[in-house]
Amino acid sequence: MSATTAVLSPRLTAATTARVLRQLRHDRRTIALMVLLPSLLLGLLYLLWVDLPVSPFDGVGLTMLGVFPFVVMFLVTSIAMLRERTSGTLERLLTTPLSRLDLLLGYGAAFGLAAAVQAVVTVTVATTLYDLDIAGSPLLVVLIAVANAVLGVALGLLASAFARSEFQAVQFMPVVVLPQFFLCGLLVPRGQMPGWLQAISDVLPLTYAVEALQEVGRSAAETGTMWRDVGIVAGAAVLALALAAGTLRRRTS
Repeated sequence: MSATTAVLSPRLTAATTARVLRQLRHDRRTIALMVLLPSLLLGLLYLLWVDLPVSPFDGVGLTMLGVFPFVVMFLVTSIAMLRERTSGTLERLLTTPLSRLDLLLGYGAAFGLAAAVQAVVTVTVATTLYDLDIAGSPLLVVLIAVANAVLGVALGLLASAFARSEFQAVQFMPVVVLPQFFLCGLLVPRGQMPGWLQAISDVLPLTYAVEALQEVGRSAAETGTMWRDVGIVAGAAVLALALAAGTLRRRTS
């Protein structure tokens, strides 16, 4: 059975997950980028505002717990998948019973586990070392950060299908990430945006990740809005993975 017609196999998906995790374990620079960079960037924001009479760190820092994993995972995943293509590994894998969906779900699971570690480390550092004040449960912040990181993974896999080099993969980051960052409601409240920009914001998944984190920051109780937003982010990640599976090519030439 060909890779394009093979059904999803939990065994092959798990094997792909294990292979990607083994590769990550031997790449210390990537591990440092994923696990340490968000905490360090958050620390820069903390130092920037620590001496102000009224610091915006609690609000901005909380939402950045979702933005940083999204950006980092998008970059790492798009480059990692592109390396699979340029090295010939992808072509060899897709001649086996491994389906495209097995491959992408394996990648998503592996980087999702890495994102969970990243989120736990970043939230722990933020709430202890940086004294980030969160009204809701830190576990909910971790959940939203992981969902947003998985979204970054899925979009990174999708973007890698259209790149022919690592440089091109990096070029997709401002195209995919910056518009979402500008329009998510962090820089300007969405209600104050022109109608057409707000309409664009309504279809960008990062908008809902930021809104979910703001809900956790405001309320000690779980809200329906927060869970709706988490569901939208998760749905966007699934859709991006499905599109990535449909555009996955064996060759880069």
